[in-house]
Parts: sequence; structure tokens; C-alpha cells
Amino acid sequence: MPNPFEVKVNGEWSFQMGSETLEGYDQARLTPETFHVIHDAHSFSVQILEADFNTKTYKVAVDGKPFSVSISNPLDQLISAMGFELGSSRNVSHIEAPMPGLILDIPVSEGDEVKEGDALVVLEAMKMENVILSPREGVISKIAVEKGAAVDKKSLLIEFK
Repeated sequence: MPNPFEVKVNGEWSFQMGSETLEGYDQARLTPETFHVIHDAHSFSVQILEADFNTKTYKVAVDGKPFSVSISNPLDQLISAMGFELGSSRNVSHIEAPMPGLILDIPVSEGDEVKEGDALVVLEAMKMENVILSPREGVISKIAVEKGAAVDKKSLLIEFK
């Protein structure tokens, strides 16, 4: 099976699936979230309840019964086999300066709860403002710089609890 996807359902079942696997399914989209599927003379109603395209995880209902599904493509599988994990940014314990520059603003304080994507630091480098965003949810345990400070590349900026 060339370029199979690995599909995991409810964390219990795991199987490989390629494009040829889908050839035995007849499907019709009823709405953007609902499908009618026929396979081996059986009819199914499938609804997408939640979809997270970044983590490739989905919650679907098949004939009203909910399932959690995760799908990994060959590249995802290779990255995992090499010992790296997708979404590893969620395990980040600190933020370092990506380049030398000047700290223009720090819109968070120690003890603040932040969400993924919240602005943590505004760094001016090469006459451009760069907003450094939080890679994960968490609580700020330490702010290692002050507004107006010059920082080098890899200087510690923020630590998470």
C-alpha cells in the first residue's frame, strides 16, 4: 500500500489506510459536516463534530455513536519514528529571543495565564517589530527581561510554570 495513512480510533484501534481503501466506499456530502456513506451494502450517517487540523484529530459520530479519530500521514509517521513529536511546542518551558534586538513591550506579567497565540514580547530587530507569541497555554513563572533592554539571540525572555 503506497503512502498509507495511520488511523487511530478511540485510542484502541489502529489501522493503515491508503487511497485505494476508499475506493470501496460510496459517499455523498449532505452538509459541510454530514455525509451519507455506503460500504458493503451498509448505509451510514457520518457527522463531523469537531476537527482540529493542526493536530489532525477529529470527533465524528457514525449513526449517532461518537468516535475520536487521529490521522497521521507518512511524514507524520517518519517524524515520530525519528523521535520527534508533532505539537512538541506545547511542551515548551521557556521562550528565547529568536534574534538580537530591543525589547519594546512585554504585555504579560509574572503569574499571568496565557493561551496559545497570546502576545508575550514585542522585539524590535532590524527596524521591524516582531511579536513573539505563546506556543502553548500556561502560566508565566518568570520574565527575564525588561522593556527597553537589548537582547542577544537565544537570550532567555520568558519561563512557563
